[in-house]
Amino acid sequence: MSATYTRRSLTAAAVLAVAAAAVGCSSPQDAASGDQNSPIKVGLVYSQSGALAGYGQQYKAGFAAGLAYATNGTGKVNGRTVEVSEADDAGDPNKAVSAAKDMIGKGVKILAGSTASGVALQVAPIAAQNKVLFVSGPAATDGVTGVNRYTFRSGRQSYQDVLTARSFIGDATGKKVLVFAQDSAFGKANEAAVKAVIGGAGATVSSILVPATATDFTPAAVQAKNAKADLVFVAWAGTTASAMWQALDQQGVLGSTQVVTGLDQKSTWPTFGAAGGKISFLSHYFDGAADNAVAKAAREKVGGPLDLFHPDGFTAAQLIVRAISEGGDDVEKQIKALEGYSFDGVKGKLTVRAEDHALLQPMFQVKFGSSGQPELIKAVDPQDCAPPAVAMKS
Repeated sequence: MSATYTRRSLTAAAVLAVAAAAVGCSSPQDAASGDQNSPIKVGLVYSQSGALAGYGQQYKAGFAAGLAYATNGTGKVNGRTVEVSEADDAGDPNKAVSAAKDMIGKGVKILAGSTASGVALQVAPIAAQNKVLFVSGPAATDGVTGVNRYTFRSGRQSYQDVLTARSFIGDATGKKVLVFAQDSAFGKANEAAVKAVIGGAGATVSSILVPATATDFTPAAVQAKNAKADLVFVAWAGTTASAMWQALDQQGVLGSTQVVTGLDQKSTWPTFGAAGGKISFLSHYFDGAADNAVAKAAREKVGGPLDLFHPDGFTAAQLIVRAISEGGDDVEKQIKALEGYSFDGVKGKLTVRAEDHALLQPMFQVKFGSSGQPELIKAVDPQDCAPPAVAMKS
């Protein structure tokens, strides 16, 4: 049978459906270690509720699809069932830490998830302290890269976003750049990346950081208009994005300067309306950004078009199956199996950089066409948007 889920789990029928839909792929190699009769316990700690719940749902669906794909529909690696339990952190680092500790106490050998950046930064040290593998998910903060030997990531990071944005800018020398972002780990990571990448290229960078709990964005939008920047880089996530964009448009920001932002999940696209044509988008992923066998298989297993963070879940499952296949229960062997690992993913060719565990991957330049749907301008090569290597902290 396919993977065993506990805690708000997939139904048995759904799991069997995923398994039945699996297409052929190579079988994992013989296990390096571990009791062949016992399951490998994997814990997903992610946002089932809260502001990032939509992202969490995509991650979960992508993970189930990726596990079916990577195990050829069996839910097993080297004959051992991958037993997946879930916990809702609601975007709260304290809840995530508590859930992670609880799972480890119950025999979980591998942690994954982290929809929110603040959560990932708190779970990573728990993994290191307990010597378990941690594969962070959609959390984009650069701080996860190189945080410790036990931590990897299945998504992109803020630096990759900003390097992609830089291609829209041209010569940054002498230009004024404004970062308009949430006052959160995600927003601050983007702020730091813009200062390093675009500021380092000669631009003057200032910031407006808006409280994550804000509901009225008019004052911040007025500040953005008055800044008279040559470029406004917007970093925003969650359910308040629609109100934020409306305020920026109403205050004339979108019509007075170049605005660059990341393309969010599908549900947000209608909120741009006519304003969508005024914005330049960098994209982590949208359905159709890459046309390859893995993307087609992921779409088949998810049961429809893919969204922003389906690849992060799918990739996490691919990494975990690789780690178990080569390392069994031995976390040192798991780490060795992932460092330098290059493989085909939903987005294209992905590589885990050995020295700091950054996930090198293609990124995408996008515009909204007259149809109101995103159109690919260019796929940015993984090396052209690779973040600078950092020293492993521990």
